[in-house]
Amino acid sequence: MKRSILFLVSTLLWLSSYAQNMDVLQVDKLKRELENAKDDSSKALIMTQLAEAYRDRVTDTSFYYAQNALELSRRIDYPTGETKALLALSYYFQNRGNLTQGLELGLKGLDFAKKHDLRYDQAFAMIRLGNVYMILKDYHEAINYFQQTRELTKNSPDSFLYAVTFWRIAAAYDNLNMFDSALFFAKIAEDTASGMGNKFILNGISHILGNAYAKKGNDQLALQYYRRNLGALSSVNLAAFYRDRGMIDSAIYYAERAYKSSIRNSIKQMELTSAILLSSLYESTAPQKALHYLKAAMNAKDSLYGTAQVAAVTSIGFKEKERENDILRAKMAYRSTIRFYASLAGLALVLIIALLLFRNIRTQRKANTLLMQQKNEIARTLSDLKTTQAQLIQSEKMASLGELTAGIAHEIQNPLNFVNNFSDVNTELIDEAGLEINKGNIAGLKTILNDIKENEQKINHHGKRAEGIVKNMLQHSRSSSGVKVPTDMNALCDEYLRLSYHGLRAKDKSFNATMKIGFDESIGKINIIPQEIGRVILNLVNNAFYAVDEKKKLIGEGYEPIVSVSTKKEKNGVEIKVKDNGNGIPQKVLDKIFQPFFTTKPTGQGTGLGLSLSYDIVKAHGGEIKVETKYGDGTAFIVLLPIN
Repeated sequence: MKRSILFLVSTLLWLSSYAQNMDVLQVDKLKRELENAKDDSSKALIMTQLAEAYRDRVTDTSFYYAQNALELSRRIDYPTGETKALLALSYYFQNRGNLTQGLELGLKGLDFAKKHDLRYDQAFAMIRLGNVYMILKDYHEAINYFQQTRELTKNSPDSFLYAVTFWRIAAAYDNLNMFDSALFFAKIAEDTASGMGNKFILNGISHILGNAYAKKGNDQLALQYYRRNLGALSSVNLAAFYRDRGMIDSAIYYAERAYKSSIRNSIKQMELTSAILLSSLYESTAPQKALHYLKAAMNAKDSLYGTAQVAAVTSIGFKEKERENDILRAKMAYRSTIRFYASLAGLALVLIIALLLFRNIRTQRKANTLLMQQKNEIARTLSDLKTTQAQLIQSEKMASLGELTAGIAHEIQNPLNFVNNFSDVNTELIDEAGLEINKGNIAGLKTILNDIKENEQKINHHGKRAEGIVKNMLQHSRSSSGVKVPTDMNALCDEYLRLSYHGLRAKDKSFNATMKIGFDESIGKINIIPQEIGRVILNLVNNAFYAVDEKKKLIGEGYEPIVSVSTKKEKNGVEIKVKDNGNGIPQKVLDKIFQPFFTTKPTGQGTGLGLSLSYDIVKAHGGEIKVETKYGDGTAFIVLLPIN
């Protein structure tokens, strides 16, 4: 056993040494390029690259190159170099525990990137700012910054930042103990980085994947990822892994490895985490060492989360929000000024038209009558618009009463954007209608009014779509307070099959389908929450009826829509199968169907919460839900519930 452990340790040390040698090769190459650089802008850029290369190994050297790059870039007025240098310095101060300085420099870098339209550096700044909030354990604010980076990079050909963004989002969810979400985003980052051959990102996400698989009970795969990168972060996670499994000597080895690395590179957050872990590991066997590491943890905690520093960071964040609000107010003031001058121009136009109309009294009288009619119509239209606006405001206030998740905020953004955009268009159309009134152009006015009416219909449609999303999300997030009771599963399946069918028939009289049942009478009663499992069956049957109805519309005569529901007693539980002969599910989206907000239905016909909700309910019952499909032939959803 000792020999195998020694072999493992020596192998890991060799891998670490190899990685360091690769870093040395990169640094040496950059130093040669710096010596041979012919212009100052190239020198500044190479120095920022050296600062990034040294950032996690020799932090003082990283600071040296970043500071020199900043001074040189400012001297030659080189925005790209100045931005990258500010962001490198931001990382340096973050790791040393000076979060205030790190946040200030990150915000300066972001402002500079925005000012000079440096989209790559703007996205990079968002990542650095998100990392500050990761250290502060404000993971939701960190995700907010990372999501902004995601928006900036989604259409970018640069795969590196795209992969880094998903890596950081995965890290945030890892710290929130949301391991399924962490695994989802980490796999995207891993796939992208593998395609690029980028070991930096692959090493960075290794501990996240290790944590996720450890949580799922797959120790072999977890160890494989932990050992892929033996940096401080992976070492401390590996130490926690061994601690949880009672392998204290291995846990101490990796925890001390992480602690020494954090001290050597002045990484305060890792110093705090590893010191706390070591204190708990030595508590029962070496009280003096436990006390030593506890004191080290307290010092690191004071350095990171001291009252003065937290207050300073909070103040900076508040000032940044205020500055953004000031910019927004300035834009609004500018628009008001434009509208004022436009109104003056309109008034001048009205005066000119009035002078022209004065030359012909008869035309003037007809125009006055027509203008009065148009005025009344516009007044009614404005009244309707105000009513609609009041309803939208009230809906928004009601929505704010609950604590909505980041997912619903993102999902309802599209319909709300449609509402806002069409409202803005209507405002402009009303202004144009006023001009057409003053010109006496009735045909043009009617065209504008028709456009306003169509836009109002679109506003109404997207408003209802947003309302449906909110209702479904609230249902999705509601925790059940039901109690499991013995339930006749065959009767429950039959009830919800017919409930679904008659409900759809009530909405659409032309809808028709053949229902088939096949119930195993030996099942008897099983303990479930009937309302919750009924909701699962209803959702699966509704989806099946929708699939066959869509295929019927596509093929027409000669196709018989069939939906079947069957039960079967298995060795360790009960199987419920809902099968249809619809079009099936495309293979490329099969792994996404249980994700919240994913739907294959057309926009506005589904929120994508049905299968996600069903998945959660089945898992809460200790069961499993699977799907079998063949594109073009149909789909079968299989629910396995334990007998208990």
